[in-house]
Amino acid sequence: MEMRRDSADIGSVMASRTLRKRLHHGDVDGKNNEHLETSGSDDLNEPLLGNYYSDTHAEESTIEETWDDERRKEHLHWTLLFSQLIAQWARWLANIVLGSGSLIGRLLTFPLTTQNGQSTKLLAPPLSPLQEARLRKLRQRLQVPFDGSRVEHQDALLQLWRLAYPDKELPPLKSELWKQMGWQGSDPSTDFRGGGFISLENLIFFAQQYPESFQRLLHKQDGTRAEWEYPFAVAGINISFVLAQMLDLQSAKPASLVGIRFLELLQEDEMAFDNLYCVAFQMMDAQWLAKRASYMEFNDVLKSTTSQLERELALEDVSSVKDLPAYNMLRR
Repeated sequence: MEMRRDSADIGSVMASRTLRKRLHHGDVDGKNNEHLETSGSDDLNEPLLGNYYSDTHAEESTIEETWDDERRKEHLHWTLLFSQLIAQWARWLANIVLGSGSLIGRLLTFPLTTQNGQSTKLLAPPLSPLQEARLRKLRQRLQVPFDGSRVEHQDALLQLWRLAYPDKELPPLKSELWKQMGWQGSDPSTDFRGGGFISLENLIFFAQQYPESFQRLLHKQDGTRAEWEYPFAVAGINISFVLAQMLDLQSAKPASLVGIRFLELLQEDEMAFDNLYCVAFQMMDAQWLAKRASYMEFNDVLKSTTSQLERELALEDVSSVKDLPAYNMLRR
């Protein structure tokens, strides 16, 4: 992917075949004028502010290339040898164990390859019928693009407005008022792209299940804020996109540690993705304040957020989203 950066660009610049945007954005309330410049196709596979999770792993790959060649070969040799022995044992034991959800079934998860000393690919235990059904439903949701011409999608946008501003009159679907919520233009439908309809569902879920946290983040009520704040709604779209990437949900079967741990959460909670989204949004805002960040640093804040979320998902005593330490930041 060919990337280019400009000090006037928003965050990261998208793939060369996708939309190019240059936004002069004064604040989240849209009080200043914005200039939008487009070129190329609108069929984006990335969120509006860039593919931060892929950027992080690209940096890791660069670091890996600096390893001493001989040391890396020796490390991989012993890793593969050990993995083969464990695999033989696991296949033998799997023939004995009945029930994919058993404790022993969970112990069959083991690393296949390593990178920088950390597991990057794992063999997931067999999924239970409930996990398979819930994962299939979640993937179906992820494949639905936002379509501003569909009545149900229009209604969902208006529902989000009512939840965000219960005392304000509903605006038209195209109105400068939408900028108050952190959309980048007068037509919110142009901001979804890579996030898809699920990102709107995530925002609605956040507003319904954790209204106090939603309102505090929407109105930037916590901490000392930057003069140039992140736009709330567009940030939410990016979080949905990055979260789906981090959890490896587009693969036939998640093979990362956090992806496998998420499947365990999905076993306990059908709405695990939506609840995890709310945790990630709250966590991102906390990172934003801790770093004293401003708009152009959104990329770095989102990377820090995914790293922290990965660490918390890897904790052994986490069996539901509510067990995550960061969940305690949410307020209903």
